[in-house]
Amino acid sequence: MSPTLKPASLLKTWRTSRFELDLREPLVMGIVNVTPDSFSDGGLHAKTPQALRHAEQLLHEGAAILDIGAESTRPGAEPLPLVEELMRLEPLLREVVRWKVPISVDTYKPQVMQACLDWGVDIVNDIWALRQPGAQQVVAAHPRCGVCLMHMHLDPQTMQLQPMTGHVVSEVNAFLRSRIDALLHSGVQASRLVVDPGIGFGKTVAQNFQLLARQADLLHSGVPVMAGWSRKSALGAALSEGETAPGPSQRQVASVAAALMAVDRGASVVRVHDVKATVDALKIWLAMQHQAACHEVNV
Repeated sequence: MSPTLKPASLLKTWRTSRFELDLREPLVMGIVNVTPDSFSDGGLHAKTPQALRHAEQLLHEGAAILDIGAESTRPGAEPLPLVEELMRLEPLLREVVRWKVPISVDTYKPQVMQACLDWGVDIVNDIWALRQPGAQQVVAAHPRCGVCLMHMHLDPQTMQLQPMTGHVVSEVNAFLRSRIDALLHSGVQASRLVVDPGIGFGKTVAQNFQLLARQADLLHSGVPVMAGWSRKSALGAALSEGETAPGPSQRQVASVAAALMAVDRGASVVRVHDVKATVDALKIWLAMQHQAACHEVNV
């Protein structure tokens, strides 16, 4: 019989190469972009020394995981050559894997995945959900690495030119379930998987907020959800006055609010640029949750 994940209860541990991550409380994944053309930080950390300092700062601010990417996937971004991606990643990853903290690599290329896993990376975070030829095989052959499967409509070059139509929540849910099933059939244990609805990846502003409003529907698969709202253009659109929308660096408060709403709707991991502000907000949310639980016990 084919393996099937029962949706009765959400997994509370995320198995990765070196760590069993406890998801009973939400985790903050800090973003380190080693890119000169990122939509969010404009290449501020493109060089290895800058990226290392930024990674250290994010850990100091409370990040539980570092997510490192070398290729921009903003709408319209051109693919980065394989050799260039490896050259950007190698010096940084070889250092940060020594820090004994969970390290994620944001890539869709199977050759990059294999190299990064060989260097000791813990998690593969793939916007293509391992649909590129050979990617699923790389992950299936690894005994423990964590995986994030994200939904993306079309590809970065075309996704916002022709955004999704139809019932976005049900379509995203069906896609993620199909990818979970594919990984289970490949022998990857469910404890290694999380899913990401792909906010901003081929969705309209309204569709992004529909996914937030009904994010709990994604939990029925039994796999934890990671939410990536940080500095996304949908937030800028919601904040805009007339034709003027705030730029990415002006969306911190909105990003924290969206992350908090995502956690309140069941997200186990939030992927963010503004780590300290998000960690502080989650401390308040956890304090409220603790008191709510105490009240239920005493009633």
